[in-house]
Amino acid sequence: MRFFVLLFIIVPALEIGLFILAGNTIGAWPTVLLIIVTGFLGAYLARKQGIKALYQVQDQLLSGQPPGIALLDGVCILLGGILLLSPGFITDVTGLLLLLPITRKLVRPYLLKLIKKWINRKQIYIYR
Repeated sequence: MRFFVLLFIIVPALEIGLFILAGNTIGAWPTVLLIIVTGFLGAYLARKQGIKALYQVQDQLLSGQPPGIALLDGVCILLGGILLLSPGFITDVTGLLLLLPITRKLVRPYLLKLIKKWINRKQIYIYR
């Protein structure tokens, strides 16, 4: 529940504050242009990284390996792309961190820990 409070109340309030600060610092039009550019950059990077992750999943499946890491990368890329497409500086930085392979490698253990926690709490079911 605390996560949703953070996600839907605090983050948008911080984003609005940063928009106002950026508008006062660099001007309204450069701020709007920066938001549009990060949206296009996010779409481009998400597409490029997403296709790469898809090929990795296919390669691992064809070689008989479970595609665990590639699937986690795909989830990070999807979330990063969504965050970069949404307007805001905090979401843009978070999305960029999820799209870059170097920082994605640092996020993976936390994502695995979260998924294991959900499985142990029976919030996620695995059907075989």
